[in-house]
Amino acid sequence: MSKPTVAIVGKPNVGKSTFFNYIVGKRISIVQDEPGVTRDRIYADANWRGRDFTLIDTGGIETDTEDVIGSQMREQARIAINIADVILFITDIKQGVTSADSEIAVMLKKSGKPIVLVCNKADNYVEDSNNAYEFYSLGLGTPYPVSSTNALGIGDVLDAIYEYFPDNSDEEEESEIIKVAVIGKPNVGKSSLINKILGEERVIVSDVAGTTRDAIDSEFENEFGKYVFIDTAGIRRKSKVTESIEKFSVMRTLLAIERADVCLMLIDATEGISDQDTKIAGEAHEAGKGIIIVVNKWDEIEKDNYTIEKFKTDIYNKLAFMSYAPIIFISAKTGQRVNKLFEMINNVANQNAMRISTAMLNEVINEAIAVVQPPSDKGKRLKIMYITQASTKPPTFVIFVNDKELFHFSYERYLVNQIRNTFGLEGTPIRVIVREKFEK
Repeated sequence: MSKPTVAIVGKPNVGKSTFFNYIVGKRISIVQDEPGVTRDRIYADANWRGRDFTLIDTGGIETDTEDVIGSQMREQARIAINIADVILFITDIKQGVTSADSEIAVMLKKSGKPIVLVCNKADNYVEDSNNAYEFYSLGLGTPYPVSSTNALGIGDVLDAIYEYFPDNSDEEEESEIIKVAVIGKPNVGKSSLINKILGEERVIVSDVAGTTRDAIDSEFENEFGKYVFIDTAGIRRKSKVTESIEKFSVMRTLLAIERADVCLMLIDATEGISDQDTKIAGEAHEAGKGIIIVVNKWDEIEKDNYTIEKFKTDIYNKLAFMSYAPIIFISAKTGQRVNKLFEMINNVANQNAMRISTAMLNEVINEAIAVVQPPSDKGKRLKIMYITQASTKPPTFVIFVNDKELFHFSYERYLVNQIRNTFGLEGTPIRVIVREKFEK
């Protein structure tokens, strides 16, 4: 039996994300005093009284909007309600019961799920709590006054949620899960790809660039293994990052890259590779993540016998630092080659976590030295004592030499290429640390 799931719902700007962030103990959801800031479902793990559960933050439900984003936010909240074991309905105690609250309450009661009613923004706790009685009129049982900002009354809410958790006697053991961040500039099809993989409208898809502002986790399992796909906001050019919310989104994307095992770097085939693509790919490379270059919208390209090779050449010319990354051409819209991603993800994740014995490494390096002598300067030649692997994710090697000044970048690149030729290490950057013999 999997962990219980709790969905946070309510109309816009009642403090859902503030409540969510307090529970999970970190600033995952974007918080700003502007309605509609959280537009997708955000997932995070939390714990109460020794019980792990998954908390879902949702965009505000606007019951009377015809706006395309607003209607999709409402649909996302409905999906969250459907998969939740318990629903947290958050209202604003200062506003009192509104018509929107009443409409949402009717919708929640139809779901048949356990509902915990929360009256947020009771910042002057004793005085404001008296206003909670009005919320009995929603017919959802006891209203719990809380102040998410000041962390007041939240323990009572968590106790109420806990009572509705299903029995945990058969909880499944944690297994190896590969975290995959889907990155790229806005509107290249990141959300469409995840929706195609998941087979449901998990992530909002819109032709408005920048629709996904938060990084969103989606668990998925198939015959290839277990995965968590992280959809991210597209990183725009700095000159175009004017809204503070956009700045939050860039930071969230970088954090998503940090916690991923593998990054799918999406490129729009109809636009080709841009300077912005190069910058985003560089972030994943610098973070030492496994990387697959995914050229999307391939169905929209007119092709001949040389089209793929021309694309590959152009990509590797502009991403010269990432020549180790495999390239796949897909269509998230039609599903073309999407299923081939899983074997590539598994392989790249394994390569990124590969550990090579010291004996095997030194054998390869000694053979490389015999073929191409180390460089020398003013009669002094570089001498390589030995090499060992210090860590994985990414594979990091320490090379001990007699003089670091003699270890030129070109010779380092030669040795790294020999390591790749022998052990593969496809899709992962390699780190090299050079130390002198007696250096700590």
